[in-house]
Amino acid sequence: MSDPKTVLIVEDEKNIVDILRFNLQRAGYQTLEAYDGEDGLAQAVSANPDLILLDLMLPGMDGFEVCRKVRESGSAAPI
Repeated sequence: MSDPKTVLIVEDEKNIVDILRFNLQRAGYQTLEAYDGEDGLAQAVSANPDLILLDLMLPGMDGFEVCRKVRESGSAAPI
């Protein structure tokens, strides 16, 4: 059996993260969570997830900036 795919959820609203995590894990995915742009960027670069679900309106660094920096880092994860 293959390893489960990993999805990074970058969202500042905990209830949305909880719903996404529950449904993704139930479908067989592993999840990582970040609640602001800086943490999302750090996890995207260090963990190299298979997919990133990225909110655009985040505290600190917004989703557009996170997306740009993830792409600059060379990560192959679709956002």
